[in-house]
Amino acid sequence: MQHPVPRQTGRGLARGIPAVLSVVSAFAIWEIYVRLSGISPLMLPAPSRVLDQIVQNRALLWNNTVPTLKATFAGFALSLTVAFGLSIVLDFMPRVRRALFPIFVVSQTLPLVAIAPLVVLWFGFDLTPKVLLVALVTFFPMLVALVDGYASTDPEIEDLIRSMGATRVQIFRAARFPSAMPYFFAGLRISITYAVVAAIFAEYVGARAGLGIVILNAKNSFRPDIVLAAVVISSLLTLILFAATALLQRIVLRWRDVEGHR
Repeated sequence: MQHPVPRQTGRGLARGIPAVLSVVSAFAIWEIYVRLSGISPLMLPAPSRVLDQIVQNRALLWNNTVPTLKATFAGFALSLTVAFGLSIVLDFMPRVRRALFPIFVVSQTLPLVAIAPLVVLWFGFDLTPKVLLVALVTFFPMLVALVDGYASTDPEIEDLIRSMGATRVQIFRAARFPSAMPYFFAGLRISITYAVVAAIFAEYVGARAGLGIVILNAKNSFRPDIVLAAVVISSLLTLILFAATALLQRIVLRWRDVEGHR
């Protein structure tokens, strides 16, 4: 009897080996260069020094990672809710889509470096401005992905369901929404990579705690090793969230395929 799941897992691990090797090689080259060149740690700390700072300042980093995660999850949840709600409205109302879509496009052209201080000025230094900035940065890729996904529905399937007397809502639930799922997850993976960065940037502009504050304080203290330690933590968070969305996509789409073949 064959066991496809372990085989698929082994293939997935094998595909990840080149990426792991490239990252390890980059850090090894970085370490060797710092040791051989004699460059000052104030200019470029070695990866070993950065790792040492992560261990030594683990309490500081953890205490400031939690606020960043709160802002990331809250902002992304708001973004996800708004993107889903707007996508449905735009799909059911083409005129509204033609009227509002240019506004959404313009919202993405606004430089975050200019908008973030204003949002902090308007809403203070608590969680609210960070949530709003994360939502602003992340909702558009999901919105576009969902709208394009609805439009990708096979017209013949819609005609078949309509011929059975289905309403517009039923057609949306049975055909248009499932067709949009692969597009949605593509937009989700893009958005999640922006979420942590947006939260940190919002903290950098104005906050009481967070990885952005750690980076700002370390920069002002001329501690690039701690700056890079916080950057490593933020990168790991992004990678974990990206992997979680990829895993969620596999689970949801596999479940959809199983349901569709029943």
